[in-house]
Amino acid sequence: MLDYADFLKVDMRVGTILEVLDFPKARQPAFQLHIDFGSEIGIKKSSAQITKLYNKEALIGKQIIAVVNFPKKQIANFMSECLVLGLVEEDKVTLIQPGKKVPNGLRLL
Repeated sequence: MLDYADFLKVDMRVGTILEVLDFPKARQPAFQLHIDFGSEIGIKKSSAQITKLYNKEALIGKQIIAVVNFPKKQIANFMSECLVLGLVEEDKVTLIQPGKKVPNGLRLL
């Protein structure tokens, strides 16, 4: 079992997707996302395997939840700086999103 102090170590924040790029060098189909987490955290990049349910145009301006305090991870020629959270069903990922628009950088507790 994990206690609340352990849970608080995972920094999950709301961010708005600013830019979505194709990621042809990824092993699995993915997009490169540029996400605004507000003035405290700034803009971070992430690789996300969300191409089955989302297209680039629909993702722009969408708010998502991501872990922002994991170490950077190199994926092909791209450095992913945060982990976008989603629910996985077979090979389809549904993004976790706030139910209404909230300020970027708001922490999930």
